[in-house]
Amino acid sequence: MLILASGSPRRRELLTAAGIAFTVQPADVPEIQKPGEAAAAFASRVATEKARAVAGARPGSFVLAADTIVVVDGAVLGKPRDAADAARMLRMLSGREHEVTTGVCLIQPDGSVLAETVTTVVRFVPLTDSDVAGYIASGEPMDKAGAYAIQGLASRWIPEVRGEYANVVGLPIARVWKILKAAGAV
Repeated sequence: MLILASGSPRRRELLTAAGIAFTVQPADVPEIQKPGEAAAAFASRVATEKARAVAGARPGSFVLAADTIVVVDGAVLGKPRDAADAARMLRMLSGREHEVTTGVCLIQPDGSVLAETVTTVVRFVPLTDSDVAGYIASGEPMDKAGAYAIQGLASRWIPEVRGEYANVVGLPIARVWKILKAAGAV
């Protein structure tokens, strides 16, 4: 039995599309970067904390968790607090490349932990003030790391992706499949 320790509809969609059977039990873990914590270490730590939180309540199960962050100039961009924060993030991404890193953690029925990070590079075209305002008005950026959804309206501004596309959506499904196969979960 595979448990997805996430309430993310995007992660559910990616697993379902890949034909991976699972049930959902979201984890309630604070996603706060520690002072001096590197971005990849932050994503990996949060994913591991989410998996452990659910594994404690579901012994004998495979528990999969993930945490996706957007990094530009070394700064981690989480989900925007409000429209002004979303606009700030989109302006930071405008006309440049950034990294999307997902920490993935699988806790196996015996309690052993498999954790990895996957990073994808994404390039945005320059955005106008009108682009930013219209996108924020759509509501799409408000619950997304970095204030955008590559699979949504923001796709029109992304001419280049280097690495796994699904990672930017929220779960590096090819890597997850490899981890699940290696662990005997699928």
